[in-house]
Amino acid sequence: MKKFAIIGLGNFGFHAAKALFSYGNEVVAIDSDKVRVQAIDQYSTEAVFADATDTEALRALGLDSMDAVLVSTGTKISISILICLHLQEIGVKKIIAKAVDPDHEKILKRVGATQIIHPERDMAERVSRNLSQPNVLDFIPLAAEFELVQIEPPKQFIGKSLKDLDLRAEHNVHIIGIREQAPDKFVLVPPADTVIGRNQILIAIGKSEDIAKIKLLD
Repeated sequence: MKKFAIIGLGNFGFHAAKALFSYGNEVVAIDSDKVRVQAIDQYSTEAVFADATDTEALRALGLDSMDAVLVSTGTKISISILICLHLQEIGVKKIIAKAVDPDHEKILKRVGATQIIHPERDMAERVSRNLSQPNVLDFIPLAAEFELVQIEPPKQFIGKSLKDLDLRAEHNVHIIGIREQAPDKFVLVPPADTVIGRNQILIAIGKSEDIAKIKLLD
């Protein structure tokens, strides 16, 4: 079981705390709004009414022992900056902070944030990508230029084996898994003689430009 703290229980913070708790983690949810604290009580290990800009209040909660602390304090930039500074001072090793813009991100990193998230921007990019490239069911950005994607096989792939397609040589793309849509079944590192079917989803990894070329096939 991992331990997490969520500071700021607006929409994002509330749902993050609830999701982490549902996965069996220990979650301490913190906010200076009593209504929000009451709302998250049943979805957290401990719901705390506290001023997170108070260093001693944070120290008393034992946040330095957490696996990570998520700072999600809305649009009040100065508050999130101060909280991240205090978290660094009390020894929190992993501080995840929500930024509202690039300048905010730069400052958060300078005062101790180890990871920055942009929920609205990231979701907008994901939705836009899925709308413009509907054959891609999901994606995970990796290091620069690389992607891990779940993709519906182009028509010209259907009925051919991985050996016949030779995607590594032809497109510099690796198929690391195949998922059956019906019945639900997953094959990790499928053998070369695996034949691609219509109801399968390919899990592929490769450079973004090479993945893009496969998306255009039909």
